[in-house]
Amino acid sequence: MPDDPDAKTLLEEVRVCTICKDLPLGPRPILQISASAKILIVGQAPGRITHHKGIPFDDPSGNRLRSWLGVDRDTFYDASKIAILPMGFCFPGTGKSGDLPPRSECAPAWRERILSTLQEVELTLIIGRYAIDWHLPAYSSSTVTAAVKSWAEFWPEQLILPHPSPRNNRWLKSNPWFEDDVIPSLQERVKQLI
Repeated sequence: MPDDPDAKTLLEEVRVCTICKDLPLGPRPILQISASAKILIVGQAPGRITHHKGIPFDDPSGNRLRSWLGVDRDTFYDASKIAILPMGFCFPGTGKSGDLPPRSECAPAWRERILSTLQEVELTLIIGRYAIDWHLPAYSSSTVTAAVKSWAEFWPEQLILPHPSPRNNRWLKSNPWFEDDVIPSLQERVKQLI
């Protein structure tokens, strides 16, 4: 639970949001915030499994992400340490090639207000195209791979990550530098902050 009354009130507002009431599975905002969090994970939007469980990254993608961070489940789900703020808070539905993009209504409605409560964040992990476009608009015309390769430019305050999904196994095999060079630095930084 957020330790700041403003963050707590805001989280309560978000949890009852129905801006996207026409979603295929209905609205179910899923995020994790606390005013004391030092690490912020910015993702795309919850998937179908996350929608049903109500827990962000409680799937194979989350297992890989926790491994990259070098943290256990208890630490990962401790909102006082790690905030999780997707670009869209609800499952957007499924399209021909996977989940649909985050709904465009969500970020303008909530993002700035929530980010303003996260004053202790020292590391922001940016995952995926929509998160890159919002947080690092200078990279909106870059490929995700090019953006990830530029990691040292923002380090140690920000880090662009490929999606930890098993669908990205091929990308990880083609880019061994990521796990060889970036992950050890990430794990060291996370240890310092937690």
